[in-house]
Amino acid sequence: MVQRTTSAGPTLALIALGAFVTTLDNTIVAAGAPSIARDLALDLPTLQWVSIGYMLPFAGLLPVAGTLVDRWGQAATLRAGLLVFGAGAAAGGLAATAWLVISARVLQGAAAAFLVPALLSLLRTNLDARKRAVGATVWTACLAVALALGPTLGGVLSEYLGWGWIFFVNLPFVAAMLLLQTRVAVAGRDPAAGRPAVVSMLVVTTGLVLFTAAVVELGEGSRSLLTPLALGAAGVSLCLWFVVRERRARVRLVPADLIGRRVFVGALTVQLLWGLGVSGVFFFTPLLHQESLGLGPVLAGLPLVVVAFAVVAATPLVPWAVPRFGPHRTVAAGLGLVTAGLLALAVVNHIPEVSPRIPGMVLIGAGSALTTPLTSYVLEIVAERQAGTASGLLTASRELSSALGVALIGTVLTVVRTAHLDEGAGPALADGYTAGLLTAAALELAGALLAIRVLSVRAGESPSQGDKHGASFLSSR
Repeated sequence: MVQRTTSAGPTLALIALGAFVTTLDNTIVAAGAPSIARDLALDLPTLQWVSIGYMLPFAGLLPVAGTLVDRWGQAATLRAGLLVFGAGAAAGGLAATAWLVISARVLQGAAAAFLVPALLSLLRTNLDARKRAVGATVWTACLAVALALGPTLGGVLSEYLGWGWIFFVNLPFVAAMLLLQTRVAVAGRDPAAGRPAVVSMLVVTTGLVLFTAAVVELGEGSRSLLTPLALGAAGVSLCLWFVVRERRARVRLVPADLIGRRVFVGALTVQLLWGLGVSGVFFFTPLLHQESLGLGPVLAGLPLVVVAFAVVAATPLVPWAVPRFGPHRTVAAGLGLVTAGLLALAVVNHIPEVSPRIPGMVLIGAGSALTTPLTSYVLEIVAERQAGTASGLLTASRELSSALGVALIGTVLTVVRTAHLDEGAGPALADGYTAGLLTAAALELAGALLAIRVLSVRAGESPSQGDKHGASFLSSR
């Protein structure tokens, strides 16, 4: 057993810093990406991997990270995770080639996958019930602050200090967390912890990497489709092998009774569609603002802050809306607002000014806030013993959708831009961005329609009873 600290302060501070820095690395590269591309002579498909390289290992390792934290102990996991995260940050800031930057991002993403469950486990082991609620609020608030500050901070650092500081800025956070960790009581190894499904994790993660590479490769403009088809076939084959392996494995990556719940599977799918649509658009927005509108890194990333503040402003509406309209209608309405915001951006994209884009960004942020019941509702209907696994899978789904979203929207943007290069580089990029916005809007609309169907509870059923109708999702395969 772990002895709780006499003061919750160090634990809350450690949780706050961890939430901030791991989320910041999801968003801070967006405004600095054009500067990285110019200095390292990166084409658009390669540039996507600067973002994808962080998100994919984060998503792929999360499902087994919680179990490994229990086996290794909080202390060892936190120290190792922070040191690897810091090493990735230092390597990224010093990198002089594309693949060194991408490798550094992979290191950081892998470390973040272990830091997040290790830090969240401190809520359970180090805080009483009242302070645990405070800790959860602190975690959520820091996520929102990182989302708001990431693009602007990336733009400021890129413009005034150089893009390497997008990575170096992580180091003070790492140092502070290493110091705080020595003042926080942490749990040791748990010999009774379950075995992690490492092989299944490696199979599905490799399959997702290959599939993502195939999507990115489609945007290369190569005349031959052989490479993306081969990568895609290999990725899909590994994912199918994962499904077959999960059916037969004694140690499963995803518990059968969890994946059999209709609401849970539906929430994962809806969240995937939301991330596919939004993440790619946001990654390429600063690029459009710099290359097409001629803005500097700071001004190019500043409009994305509007989205983050709209999320914060609309979040208080969620507890009011869910009891009145149900989580399914609330989420569907949110995705509908996101769809409207993306279409509004597409309509004004030909105007070479930022201000007409603000209303669309407000709609996207407000709509995204209304999708938060995806997480809270799902955690209510799963068994308490599966709450950690469900949380990890939901977080992994969000990171995976972000990676695939950057790849998908990047491919659409690149293909359309290449086809319109005779119009000039700026207009061609704008045309590609518009096509990306329309693709994203279609994905959000599909998510809204799906939310109405799969998140609703049939008459006379409790949420968990309604989920039994989806029990054959994996077992029937």
